[in-house]
Amino acid sequence: MTTLAQRIARWPKAELHLHLEGSIRPATLCELAARHRQPMDAETVAALYRYHSFRGFLNAFKRVTALLRTPDDYALITQRLTEELLAQNVIYAEVIVSAGVMLRRQQDVEANFAAICEAARPAERRGLRLAWSFDAVRQFGLAHIWRVARLAVQLGSQGVVAFGVGGDETALPTRSLQPVYEFVAAHGLHRLIHAGEIGPPSAVREAVEVLGCERIGHGIAALRDPHLQALLIEHGTVLELCPTSNLRTGALARQLRRRKAGLRDHPLPQFFRAGIPVVLATDDPALFETTLVREYEQAARLGLSVGELRRLAAMSFRAAFLPERARRAMLRRFRAAC
Repeated sequence: MTTLAQRIARWPKAELHLHLEGSIRPATLCELAARHRQPMDAETVAALYRYHSFRGFLNAFKRVTALLRTPDDYALITQRLTEELLAQNVIYAEVIVSAGVMLRRQQDVEANFAAICEAARPAERRGLRLAWSFDAVRQFGLAHIWRVARLAVQLGSQGVVAFGVGGDETALPTRSLQPVYEFVAAHGLHRLIHAGEIGPPSAVREAVEVLGCERIGHGIAALRDPHLQALLIEHGTVLELCPTSNLRTGALARQLRRRKAGLRDHPLPQFFRAGIPVVLATDDPALFETTLVREYEQAARLGLSVGELRRLAAMSFRAAFLPERARRAMLRRFRAAC
């Protein structure tokens, strides 16, 4: 008898909220550590992947990515990620690259990105289409965000399709980002942002009304504001939902203003059935010990039927930053497989 996980695994899938650096599995981290002559024992590595708060997650991300020092390092993690995506029958992915972190560490962003693109080519020849988003870090300041935005525009011809801002939502007023977002939009890039993950509903509202963002990373704060939910429907703004991430970081508990939250508390079914455009994603799959197939299993545990899961999966193709002809071809392939 075919299990639900096996059925989902066979579906051609797209993923739209996936951090390259958050895909580093423990075995790859050990390989990077040995490469830089900083070997780690198994317990030290395992401890990095154990945390109990959003701040703990940020610290884990910082320590894991500290071992990314050369273009070859970025090539390695790209190769490993693309292998995982192919194994899950992901045929399209928009991958977030933390260009802001590279700049903070005074690395050559162009050289790193060239290595990433080169390492992705074998997977692309096997049927995985990739696009890239450059992410700035909000708490590093406005000048830093402008530098990342200019790099994203500069490398648009090499596969960067979008620009976004992550990090501490409270570090800068959203309105101060408006000129940056107008700049990237004027140069043909799509607009993303992490908002309403641990921040208030107003962060999501301003991302839509002030910045004109087309998709919002997380946006779960909308569960606290029915008027915001109506705004998202009106504008067709897509929420990139990552249930396991929201549980592991404590973000959902913070939005619910509870000490703890469980899977049953996640607003995915509520948003989906209300007509808010939503897609399902892993965020940082290695750091959250998940896969895209597991996220669909989580959605099933939340009560979504197989038919609803199919509609949810199709939405990732519809919300993708793809040429219309490519989008239609992928949707036809998806429907045929289902």
